[in-house]
Amino acid sequence: MYNNVLNNKNIYLYCSKVRLFPQRWRYPCCGSNFILKQNYVKNYNKIKGMITLICENNNETIQVEEDLCLSDIKEKFSFSPKYEILGALVNNKLKELSYKVYNPKTIRFIDITHPLGARMYALSLSFLLYKAVNDIYPGADLKIEHSTTHGLYCRIKYLSDDKEKVIVALKKRMKELVDQNLVFRSEIMSTKDAIKLLSAKDQKEKNKDTIDLLKSSNQLYTKVNFLGDDHKTPGIFFGKFLFSTGYLQLFDLKSLKNDDGFLLQSPKPENPLALPKNGTTLSKLFNIYREHKNWLNVLDIPYISNLNETLNLGHSNQIIQISEALHEKKIIEIVNNINADKDNIKIVLISGPSSSGKTTTCRRLAIQLAVLGYTPQQLSLDNYFVNRKDTPLDANGEYDFEALEALDIELFNSDLSDLLAGKEVRIPKFDFKTGKRFYDKEVLKMKPNSILVIEGIHGLNPKLTKKIDDSVKYKIFVSPITQISIDRHNIIHSTDSRLIRRIVRDFNFRGYSAYETLKRWDSVTDGEKKHIFPYQENADVMFNSSLMYELCVLKKYAEPLLRSVPANVPEYATASRLLGFLSIFNFVSELEIPPTSIMREFLGGSSFIY
Repeated sequence: MYNNVLNNKNIYLYCSKVRLFPQRWRYPCCGSNFILKQNYVKNYNKIKGMITLICENNNETIQVEEDLCLSDIKEKFSFSPKYEILGALVNNKLKELSYKVYNPKTIRFIDITHPLGARMYALSLSFLLYKAVNDIYPGADLKIEHSTTHGLYCRIKYLSDDKEKVIVALKKRMKELVDQNLVFRSEIMSTKDAIKLLSAKDQKEKNKDTIDLLKSSNQLYTKVNFLGDDHKTPGIFFGKFLFSTGYLQLFDLKSLKNDDGFLLQSPKPENPLALPKNGTTLSKLFNIYREHKNWLNVLDIPYISNLNETLNLGHSNQIIQISEALHEKKIIEIVNNINADKDNIKIVLISGPSSSGKTTTCRRLAIQLAVLGYTPQQLSLDNYFVNRKDTPLDANGEYDFEALEALDIELFNSDLSDLLAGKEVRIPKFDFKTGKRFYDKEVLKMKPNSILVIEGIHGLNPKLTKKIDDSVKYKIFVSPITQISIDRHNIIHSTDSRLIRRIVRDFNFRGYSAYETLKRWDSVTDGEKKHIFPYQENADVMFNSSLMYELCVLKKYAEPLLRSVPANVPEYATASRLLGFLSIFNFVSELEIPPTSIMREFLGGSSFIY
């Protein structure tokens, strides 16, 4: 933007607006400002044009004045949203309601039921908590450590007050800030100035990991977040914010039993008018988070800045070896648990969400079982699909292959019972082309040292093996429960890690583009919420399949795939977000990753046959 001072008036003019002046214009070769004939100089506010906007929510086209922000534009469309509008996809890029529109755009407004809207809500709520902590306990150190089923797990260090008293005080302050309807603001400043701002005397120690990350980012400019007119509490939160605190009407802080932390709760897309229930008891999944967080603290690599620094020192091989050794240690522990009850356990059931590394976990588990003298035999749930004509339909009238009823549960339980009784069983096969079951010559019979290993999304659902006594089952939940955080206020969502894994795997082994994978992802996660996560606490053990170094390796493969996503599709918003996310990781070569690693399931080069 250029600033001309003519006749003592400030005229602000975008280069793209020069066409509005019919008179030819010139500029001096040594000058930095446009010089226009005074007769044609007009105040910019008087020459605003009209622009055409298309609303994808109701396929409505309108014309509005340019330079309006989305919070004003949404009122000009005639559609009536069911829930509060939180943001928008503008030409398929996520934008805040404060975003100003200058050119023709296609807009899709989003609310809390959209995954990106839910993220905006949770991020804004995190900053609200951050502000409240700084207002009431300026010397305290807030850590937002990881997500749980019921909210974000948080802890506050350096507090002398009782935890229950602290929670009451913070909730009161957060509600006051909501009532004030303060605007979430972002200022772009030089990274050098941002570091200086975060290094203030009372803030430096609490922002150390963020400062280290900025120093290693090699970025000239950084976006710093503020609330209202307050400049005393700067923060850096990665993502998009709501327009103001007034949008955060629904939240809660819940104390955890027998723990010094608490949960920060926001509504979920599937239930936008309520908060998650029963979130005060520590779960098995929570304990896995805690175990791995403690492990990272011991290694002194809790945040991305620590990881990047370690890699810069040339220790990538050590990071890979330690990560892989931890996986092997956990698998051996699981096998030892099975062996401790070898007189009873005959079936191992493995479940987990997409791209969690279930198949490699099965193979490595089978190896360790063989070391102890077992003969592992795998039974595939895919063989037990009902004939296509009997497959249940979903709400859209399409075949629902992920429904439990898509499997012949009665036949499956009958075969399991016969196998456990020592009988020889003909194993069915399923022809996916014809949609029909058939039998060939394959039979299965268990020996005294045999153990069945069954992998599938319904593995932890009691209905899958309803006729089999629980004493003979050992249930495993596998998921990449992300260990490392961006910094103490910004977590890494396990869903993002799984999605990046799947994008790389689908391209390498299934011939799908990143666009095709992203297009299917919402359906995949909906199925997980319905068929997998409700039963995860049924597991006897949880295996964290994430690797500390994995995103540093995957970025080399994922980034070009994400860049190939067309800008004219809704999936472009997620692709753009993931590209920004991957940019903060240093690169690690895959050459030193062993062939038995879970990473090989996505990259290739595995010694296992899939």
